[in-house]
Formats: sequence, C-alpha cells, structure tokens
Amino acid sequence: MAVADSWHPLKEPFTTTGAKFQSVEYKWEPPGEKRGAFRFRGVLRDTNDRDGHNVYLQAKAHDYRWQRFDGVQKRSISIEKTVHDGATRYTNTADMRVCRNRGSLRPDNCSHTRTFSR
Repeated sequence: MAVADSWHPLKEPFTTTGAKFQSVEYKWEPPGEKRGAFRFRGVLRDTNDRDGHNVYLQAKAHDYRWQRFDGVQKRSISIEKTVHDGATRYTNTADMRVCRNRGSLRPDNCSHTRTFSR
C-alpha cells in the first residue's frame, strides 16, 4: 500500500488586488490512490470588502482546463480541494492562482501562476 505525501506549507501566499489565498499547504496523493491527485488547502480571503467584487481560486492538473473554486464576498473561507489528471495514474504537475472577479465589463485580475511538480 502506498503512503500519501505529507503536507508542505508555502511561505508566501497567493495575492492580487482584492484577493489572497493564505496559510496554503499542499501534498501529492500516491499513484493508484485518490487518482494520484494534487491536494491543497488554505484560506481564501476577500481583502477589499468595499469594492463589490468576489474572489476565486483556480487550479489545474498538467495542461488541463482551470477548475474554479469560488470564495465568498466580504469574507474568508477555508478551502481543501484536489485536482488530478484523469488520463494517467498520477498527476505530476499542477498550477494554481488566486483571482478577483471584476464582473463582465472588466477583466479579472489574478496573481502570478505558480507551478508545482511531484
């Protein structure tokens, strides 16, 4: 039986104007279990509760599409999620970023994308 990787803390949070993903930890699930997924957790914060915009987190495995995990306007919420590559036994790369949803007339602003490797 494979043993899961332990949690790895990130020293720097993901930040952009109006949004922050902090207290971030991640780990890799073992191949053959839980799809060998990239698993992460942390606190997603709306850092500007007066701007009227919501925040969200995006993550993806390999070069797949972004998966979106919405926050709550004017609040902080805990998030723990996984992303995986359904076509392989385990996921060996993942990307993540935090964004502020500025509505349909203006583009969203996102943090720099960080890449994780197994």
